[in-house]
Amino acid sequence: MSEKTIENYGKSFLVLILPISFLIVFVVNTWRFLLIGLLLLMVFNLWHQYRWEKWGEQVNPLFYQLIRENQGKITPVDLALKGNFSGNQAKRYLEGKAKEFGASVVDSESESPSYYFITASILGDIFDSSESVEKLPRRPVTKEARSLLAPPPPIPQEEEQQKQEQEELQPELLPEATDVATHQEVQKPLEEQLVFGSLIQSELAKRLGVYSSTVYKRRNDPDFPEWSRSRDPDGIAWSYSRKSREFFPLEN
Repeated sequence: MSEKTIENYGKSFLVLILPISFLIVFVVNTWRFLLIGLLLLMVFNLWHQYRWEKWGEQVNPLFYQLIRENQGKITPVDLALKGNFSGNQAKRYLEGKAKEFGASVVDSESESPSYYFITASILGDIFDSSESVEKLPRRPVTKEARSLLAPPPPIPQEEEQQKQEQEELQPELLPEATDVATHQEVQKPLEEQLVFGSLIQSELAKRLGVYSSTVYKRRNDPDFPEWSRSRDPDGIAWSYSRKSREFFPLEN
C-alpha cells in the first residue's frame, strides 16, 4: 500500500473522529438536561393520552347513539356535527374504535370514509327488515289432477258382475287338490251358507269341490242339477238363475 493511500485513509478517519468527539463531549456536559427533557416528554405524552381517554369517555354516548340511529354506519362528519368538535378528532376517534371493535372501513374519493359497526341488535333488525323469500304461486289444479283426486265413479251392476266372473275364473291356475283342500277346510253347514237363500258361483264351487270356472261353464247345461247333486256333500241339486246370477237349491 502506498503512502498516499495511507494518508487518505487517515484524513477520512479524522473527519469521522471530530464529530463523534464533539458529540461525546456534548452528551457528557448536558446529560442532566437531556434526561430532564426526556422525562418531561414522557410526562407530556402520558398527560395527553389521559386527556384523550377522558375526552373519549365523553364522546362514547354520542358514538353509541349514532350507531343505533344509523344502523351501524357512521362517518367522521356525522360524529363531528353531533359532538361539535373538529373533523380530525372525529376521524382519530373512529379509527381507534374501528381497531377496537374490528369495524369495516369503506373509503370513498368523493366522501369521507364510512365505518360500519355491526351489533347483535342491528344484525337482528337487518334480518327482520329484509324481504322474505317469495312463495311460489299456487298452480291451478288441472282437469287431469281433478280427475285423479275425484272418487271413482260407481260401477254399474252388469260390469261389477262381469268383473266378479273374471275374478272367479282366475282359480283355474291353481291345482284342483288345493281347491278341494280349501273346500274341506272352509266347509260350513248349509244353513250358514244359505243366509240369503242362495250361493254365488265361488261359494258353490267351494261346496262342490271344483273349480269356479267349471261351475261357470256348466251352469247353463240341462243336466247341471244332476251334476251338482252328484258332487254336493249333502246330495242337494242346484239350479242357476240368469236374472240374479245366483244358485238356488232345488227341493227334493
